[in-house]
Amino acid sequence: MKPSAVRDYLLKLQAEICQVLEEEDGTGKFGTDRWSRPEGGGGLSRVLAEGAVFEKAGVGFSHVSGGKLPASATAHRPELAGKNFEAMGVSLVIHPRNPYVPTSHANVRFLVAGAETDQPVWWFGGGFDLTPFYGFEEDVRHWHGTAKACLDPFGAGLYPRFKTWCDDYFYLKHRSEPRGVGGLFFDDFNELGFDRSFALLRSVGDAYLPAYRPIVARRKNTPYGERERQFQLYRRGRYVEFNLVWDRGTLFGLQSGGRTESILMSLPPLVRWDYDWRPEAGSPEARLYEAFLKPRDWIGEETDGPGR
Repeated sequence: MKPSAVRDYLLKLQAEICQVLEEEDGTGKFGTDRWSRPEGGGGLSRVLAEGAVFEKAGVGFSHVSGGKLPASATAHRPELAGKNFEAMGVSLVIHPRNPYVPTSHANVRFLVAGAETDQPVWWFGGGFDLTPFYGFEEDVRHWHGTAKACLDPFGAGLYPRFKTWCDDYFYLKHRSEPRGVGGLFFDDFNELGFDRSFALLRSVGDAYLPAYRPIVARRKNTPYGERERQFQLYRRGRYVEFNLVWDRGTLFGLQSGGRTESILMSLPPLVRWDYDWRPEAGSPEARLYEAFLKPRDWIGEETDGPGR
């Protein structure tokens, strides 16, 4: 087990993602905010605000430790309650300006508990998911195709397993509605041994930019008006609801005494809620609900072509 190698990879990944997103934006630059945590550890938060393409983009690295795992980390592993821990990861959320560019999220992380014992428990977790406002099948197929390709070298059954896990996890139970079109999600993963499991984590982390950047490049100059902008702000409300009500990463950060500004940098800069709003029948907004906000086999289905 080599936590230092994981840390080195995560910092390199953060720097690469920020560099590529700056290139794609053209004008925006990431600010850098280093922070420390009294209980142990700290992090590096990088935020781009008011760019030409990205209204807000946050890419955070954290490496924290403590004497007792928070409740969110032991809910499914009660035998680890009370053990010390070390956790590190890169987490990002990208909120584009153009409503035709999807919001995206990615996270890769490593946790070890009970390091002082003869048998420490460790695992990897992470994944990436896509939240479009206006759906395009070619974009979603590319996203899922990239997700499958990064997992296939580690076992044919991992993509369908992690895709289903993602569909189940990023689901707003109080709305009976998926957050987006999914991708992949995994947690408590150590079944391949450290070296191979770490290689899987790197494959997932390295696949994020090839999955997302072509979609951004394809859609960022699409003309839009006030209707599309208001729908984007309305749908961002769902993103806020999930992060604050259901997301385990948010809970872990807050319960472990993490830096609140860095934990909540995932929230969009502008959002709106409308009482009992419903899309007009036959509209592009209605198509998002009817054709995209439902679990689908995006790779196995027959495609209707590049259109929506």
